[in-house]
Amino acid sequence: MSRKKGYKIGSRNVFKDIGVPNAEEHLVKAQLVFKIDTILKARGLKQVEAAGLFGVRQPDVSKMLRGEFRQFSVERLLRFLVALDQDVEIVVKPHRGRNNAPALQVF
Repeated sequence: MSRKKGYKIGSRNVFKDIGVPNAEEHLVKAQLVFKIDTILKARGLKQVEAAGLFGVRQPDVSKMLRGEFRQFSVERLLRFLVALDQDVEIVVKPHRGRNNAPALQVF
């Protein structure tokens, strides 16, 4: 007997879908860490070098890049991007969607 597998269409935030507390903040942090990781790889920077730029220990960089970033605030992750010579802009605009809630996003 075959069993039908059901599925549920998720939201735009996987962390919300799986019940992570503070899901929006967690998603923003994940997006920021992804940007940081992309820049580190593009520049060929080692974790030890990144740690020096960020003023943290190498094991903290390792944890962050493996998805353990709860210890870092959004503000601190933004400072890491600035340390990597990135301009960071925060844009606030009116919500225009009817079918979804206002959201935090990193581009």
